Amino acid sequence: MADKIEKRIEDVCIRMLSAARSELYVHMRFLDVALSTFTFVLSAETETVATDGIGFYYNPSYIGGIYRKGRACLNRVYLHLIFHCIFAHPWKDNRIRKKAGEKILGIQKEEEEEAAPSLVDLLWEIACDIAVEHMTDKIMLSCVRMPSSAFRQAVYRRLEQKRKVLNAESIFAVLVSEKTSEEQAQRLRQEFHVDDHSIWNRKNRQNPNRKPEEEWEEIRDKMQTELESFGSEEAQGASQGVLEQIRTENRDTCDYRQFLQKFAVMKEEQKMDPDAFDYGFYTYGLSFYGNMPLIEPLETKEVKKIEEFVIVIDTSMSCSGELVKEFLAETWSILRETESFFRKVNIHIIQCDERVRRDDKITSQEELKNYMEHLELEGRGGTDFRPVFAYVQEMMRKKEVTSLKGLLYFTDGKGRFPVKMPPYETAFILMQKEYEQIQVPPWAIAIYFDEDNDLGKI
Repeated sequence: MADKIEKRIEDVCIRMLSAARSELYVHMRFLDVALSTFTFVLSAETETVATDGIGFYYNPSYIGGIYRKGRACLNRVYLHLIFHCIFAHPWKDNRIRKKAGEKILGIQKEEEEEAAPSLVDLLWEIACDIAVEHMTDKIMLSCVRMPSSAFRQAVYRRLEQKRKVLNAESIFAVLVSEKTSEEQAQRLRQEFHVDDHSIWNRKNRQNPNRKPEEEWEEIRDKMQTELESFGSEEAQGASQGVLEQIRTENRDTCDYRQFLQKFAVMKEEQKMDPDAFDYGFYTYGLSFYGNMPLIEPLETKEVKKIEEFVIVIDTSMSCSGELVKEFLAETWSILRETESFFRKVNIHIIQCDERVRRDDKITSQEELKNYMEHLELEGRGGTDFRPVFAYVQEMMRKKEVTSLKGLLYFTDGKGRFPVKMPPYETAFILMQKEYEQIQVPPWAIAIYFDEDNDLGKI
């Protein structure tokens, strides 16, 4: 009898969740694949709902209570979990962010401390919930539209004043910078809490061989393509912030060390080349003549390293001097390794705001080290990218640079770009607190990094 009752309860819950899924699909077609990804699983381990990217785990009492409040309430719960997965919240590697947050908040963790969530962990989960709820509240559709409390609206206004794009990372940075207390965090959790996050990053219980992170990444890529190609009006109706955050989440990360290799050239260098050495002739000569090898090791080797390179620093008022110095320090730490560039190089470090202020030529590791130790920034005017490209073109005409492979421009991206494509690769390293899209010319590479992130990844 008990089994029949449980089965009936499960069937009723599945019908309610299926109805919510269908209603969301009717109003937001771009979520079609995402909405059908979940498998509904009745679970007594959670008091609300939870997901690991594959299963939609639910407590029947919670689902029934939410449904009695109105269909829009259950639709919002379903959409809440969908957005968590679309923006990869369950799989975010939070170690760097957590370490930085603990430093700002002055948290000292003991080794024997229990595994209970810390304030930083709590703030990260709250940031994920606020990001999802903020996006849902901006959707002007009757299927999810609910009146917001005065407290919730005040939180949104405060965050919007500090950040343009309210994703989990930017909200977390604000909460940490404000040194949110435990009491304040609990009040925020009470307002925005919807689902149980305790199963995040756990191995999937339904199918351990599936990789939900990769599946949702593919879903997110397809959503971006559909919204950009065919769904502009639909995206506007379902909140422009959805597409904006998808673009932010889809930004690729790359190792800065590997990225610099794009500007390397092949050239012979004085060093032994064991790969080109034929041991057959060598051993044959020793065996036939006794002590006379027929071939000697090559004294030169073709290697791919950086020889000519231009680094441009935007010294306008909109750029942080400390962040510029951190960027140069990271670049120097990579370039000073013998594996990265030739013993004699021709690197120009140019400082520019609305005009070229300074050009320092670096020809060796010693000069690069001396430049970093006595670095001074000049400028603090407006931003115009065109003077640098004209300046470099003049350098090429005068043969001051002869085999330039690339130019790296460190800036916030808010200035006037040149129209004509230069005869070398150009990358704009865009520093930003906000996760906003910067439109660079089609011939240039746009690479973003947040000043809160590790500079080794961009």
